[in-house]
Amino acid sequence: MNDIKKIVRKSGTSFFWSMRFLPKAKREAMYTLYAFCRHIDDIVDGDSSLAEKQELLQAWREEMDNIYDKKVPATEIGRRIYKNCMRFKLPKSEFLHLIDSISMDVPDPVQAPSLNDFYRYCRGVAGVPGSLSLRIFGCHDEKMIEELSSSLGIALQITNILRDVKEDALSGRLYIPREFLQKAGIKSTDPRTVVIDKNLAIAREELAKIADENYKKAYRLIKVLDKQTARPVRIIADIYKKYFDIMQERGWEVISPKPTIGKFGKLALAVKALLAS
Repeated sequence: MNDIKKIVRKSGTSFFWSMRFLPKAKREAMYTLYAFCRHIDDIVDGDSSLAEKQELLQAWREEMDNIYDKKVPATEIGRRIYKNCMRFKLPKSEFLHLIDSISMDVPDPVQAPSLNDFYRYCRGVAGVPGSLSLRIFGCHDEKMIEELSSSLGIALQITNILRDVKEDALSGRLYIPREFLQKAGIKSTDPRTVVIDKNLAIAREELAKIADENYKKAYRLIKVLDKQTARPVRIIADIYKKYFDIMQERGWEVISPKPTIGKFGKLALAVKALLAS
């Protein structure tokens, strides 16, 4: 388990601060969940050939069968999922949805998806981890899980997209929906061309409006949760909202440098969230 914890700590993820205040069983389940998400992401982003990536992703779909149906995982992370996560009754379908959504960057990087595909991507790569996390945190209301994981997932993923737009472009990726590019008068969908277009700020602002609406909805839902379940959700929401606010305050025409929050800044936000809940 220490190796998985090191993966989480070394990554510098903001999720670490919502995990570290959890009871041991929930904390280890969250560390395992994050390590799995990171592992799938690394497969997609890695330097392996297309055939190797597809083979590895298919192997993970089969590993979900091993975990849920055969009860005999074949990989170390699979065994950790079986040991640390299954007590929380996490749906197999959500893990498969996560794999499929992250795989949208295979064989080709996502470039200016349609708005429908954009929402499907956000639901998979951010909403699914939120759905699984809420179950680990102790939420059993399926309607609440779906509404909160969807709204907060969209807000968090858009924050990531707005923050990483230049870095993504250098990797050949562009997650801003084509409808927003067209509204801004941007005809190209080539990431490196779009990222230097003077009208990019218009498209980013349109995307930011959706994030803002979903943050507001998520915070309304968080208030309904019991305090114990709400605390870790509030921590991660507050840290990401801080990134969003930094970008909004400096203007959507600014794409570099990426906004940063230091370790003590994240700790302060975590403590504030704990005291507020």
